[in-house]
Amino acid sequence: MKIRVRLTILFTLLTAAILFFFAFIIYYSAKKDREKEFFELLKKEAITKSNLFLKAKVPSEVLHNIYHNNRQTINEVEVAVYNQNKKLLYHDAVEIDFVKETDELFDEIQQKGFVIFYQDKWQVVGMNYVVDGNHYIVTAAALDEYGYSKMNNLLKNIILIYILSLLLIILSAFFFTNKAINPVKEITNKAKQISASNLDLRIELKSKGDELAELTTTINQMLQRLENSFDAQKSFLSNIAHELRTPLAAIITELEMAVDKKHTNEEYQQLIQFALNDTKRIVRLSNSLLDMAKASYDPSEINFKTIRIDEILLDSVAQIQKNNKEYKVDLNFIRIPEEENEVAVIGNEYLLKVAFTNLIENACKYSINNSCIVQVDFDDKDVKINFINKGDKIDQEELALIFKPFFRSDKHKNIQGQGIGLPLTKKIVDLHDARLELYSEEGKETIFQIVLKKS
Repeated sequence: MKIRVRLTILFTLLTAAILFFFAFIIYYSAKKDREKEFFELLKKEAITKSNLFLKAKVPSEVLHNIYHNNRQTINEVEVAVYNQNKKLLYHDAVEIDFVKETDELFDEIQQKGFVIFYQDKWQVVGMNYVVDGNHYIVTAAALDEYGYSKMNNLLKNIILIYILSLLLIILSAFFFTNKAINPVKEITNKAKQISASNLDLRIELKSKGDELAELTTTINQMLQRLENSFDAQKSFLSNIAHELRTPLAAIITELEMAVDKKHTNEEYQQLIQFALNDTKRIVRLSNSLLDMAKASYDPSEINFKTIRIDEILLDSVAQIQKNNKEYKVDLNFIRIPEEENEVAVIGNEYLLKVAFTNLIENACKYSINNSCIVQVDFDDKDVKINFINKGDKIDQEELALIFKPFFRSDKHKNIQGQGIGLPLTKKIVDLHDARLELYSEEGKETIFQIVLKKS
C-alpha cells in the first residue's frame, strides 16, 4: 500500500473517530437533558394536580377536563394521589392506569421521598407530598413522544452531517496527502534518472528547514559519497594496473633478454635475480591488496576476540627481522605488565599483525639508519603503541594524503613501495574502533601512535 493511500486512510479514520466521539457526546447529552427535563415536567404536573385536588379542592371532574386538554402537550399523563394508607383518592385516567402501583413501590416512595424510573418507554415519578400535615403519595407518568421525536430528528441530522463530513474529510485528506507526497515523488523521479554514468547530477533543493529539505540534502550527500567512491575506485584500479604493469614489463624484458642471446652464468643469474625481485614485488602488492580487502569487510564478518598486544608485537618484530636482515627494531615497554589483561584488547590477531608490521617496516624503510623503536604503554582504559623513527619530516600538505591508497611522496620515489601499507593500516585501526595519530617535526622523530581500547 502506498504511503499516500495509507496516510489518507489513517487521517480519515482518526478524524472520523474524533467526529464520532463528539457526535456521541452531543447525542448523549441531549438525551440526558430531555430525560431530566421531562422528569422535572412530570414532577411539576404531579405537584400542580395535587395542589388543585388537595388544597384548592377542585372537583375530580374539572381535573379530568384539565388532563384531557393537556394531552396534546404531555401525552397521556397519569397523575394519581393516594393517602398514607395507600388508598386511591384521585386518578387522571383510571381506564389507562399504565403504572401499576404496588406495595413495594409505595414503600420505596415513603422511604426515599422521591423516586424516578422507566416503565417501558414511559417515565414515572413518585413522591411524598404533605398538605396541612397530612401525608400523601403522588405518582405521575407520561410518554414523551415530542421529546423522542426531537431526539430522532437530532440523530438523523447527526448521521447526515457525519456522512457529509466524512466525504469532505476524505477529499481533504486525499488533497493534502497528494500535496505532501508530490515533492517526495519528484525526488524519487529525479533519483531514478541518476546512474553510474551521471553521478554528478543532484536533486534540486526546493524547500528549506523542513524534513524534505533534510531528505534532499541527505540524498545529495550520499550521491557525493558515491561519486567520490566511484572516482576513488577508478583511480584505485588505474593505480593497480600501473603498479602491476611496471614489474610485469620488467619481467618480460628480462626474460626476453635471457632468450634472445646467450649469456654467461653470472649474467643469467643476474637476470633471474632481477625477475625474482620483480615477482616478489608483485606478490607483495597482491598480498597488500588482499589484506586491504579483508580490512574492508563488514565488522560483523570478522572474528574479534581477546588478544595480547605484546605477543602480536613480538611476532611482528620477528617477521620483519626475518625478512629484512638490515632492519633494527627495538621493542620497549614503558611499564612492564604484571597481569595479562593489562595489555589485552578485543581485536583480530591477523589484521593487527598486518598493521604493526606495516608501521614497523615503514619506520625502518624511511629512517636514516634502518631502525625503529616500538614503545608500549597502557593505562586503565587504553593500550598505546608508538612506532618511532628518525628521518625526513613529513610535510604538512602530505599529512592529508599519506593515508590515501598509492600515494607516494616525491622525496621518496627512490624507495621501493606501493603506497598501500599506511592506508591499509588506517583501515585496520578504524575497524578496531581505535585511533591512529601522526607526529612529525623537523630534526626530531616521526611517531605513528595507535591507541587501542583495553578489553
